[in-house]
Amino acid sequence: MQVDPIHQFEIHEMVPLLKVAGRDIAFTNSALMMFIVVAGITLLMIGASARRAVVPGRLQSIAEMSYEFVADTVRSSAGTEGMKFFPFVFSLFMFILFANLIGLIPYSFTVTSQIIITAAFALLVFVIVVVYGFWRNGLHFFNLFVPKGVPKVILPGIVLIEILSFLSRPISHIIMLGGLGAAGWLGATLPLAMVIMLTALEFLVAFLQAYVFAILTCIYLNDAIHPGH
Repeated sequence: MQVDPIHQFEIHEMVPLLKVAGRDIAFTNSALMMFIVVAGITLLMIGASARRAVVPGRLQSIAEMSYEFVADTVRSSAGTEGMKFFPFVFSLFMFILFANLIGLIPYSFTVTSQIIITAAFALLVFVIVVVYGFWRNGLHFFNLFVPKGVPKVILPGIVLIEILSFLSRPISHIIMLGGLGAAGWLGATLPLAMVIMLTALEFLVAFLQAYVFAILTCIYLNDAIHPGH
């Protein structure tokens, strides 16, 4: 029986729930995997740190290092004021990281391989940046599109470019979550050393996707906090 690697990335209905406007709403393998991801993060961050040992164990060390890593990323990219968004950025980072890592397990499901998930995250970040930018700065938020020191002759063109760049930000987020997938299947036909290298590469990509998504979020939030160039 031939193995179909694409099967790992297909959404399947598990439990029918209801019908809305003639469409079936069901609990799918994607939803199940998202529950597993959230449960894994909860066990790590709450369970591993519940004892708050002075000399942390392995799980507590991982939880603390994850916290500090994202906190440092937010501070360095969005400043101290950006720390108010730390829970949001940390949740995004951990969810994407755990989803990617679980997706490396053979015959599991990669949540972030679905465009609806990546698009939802990207649009969520975009809407938060826009809403907070206008709430905090009012119409001064438009200064984001008007770089200082630009000659008036070319200013309209620069403003247009800045607007197009801003509107394309959700696409940059989606792209960063777009490549993780079936590289590990190639290892089945290669020597053991190549399998190990590919697996290590998959782990690296899983982390980098979560990191780049988080740092892009911080950079865009920084623009909402400080819209002036």
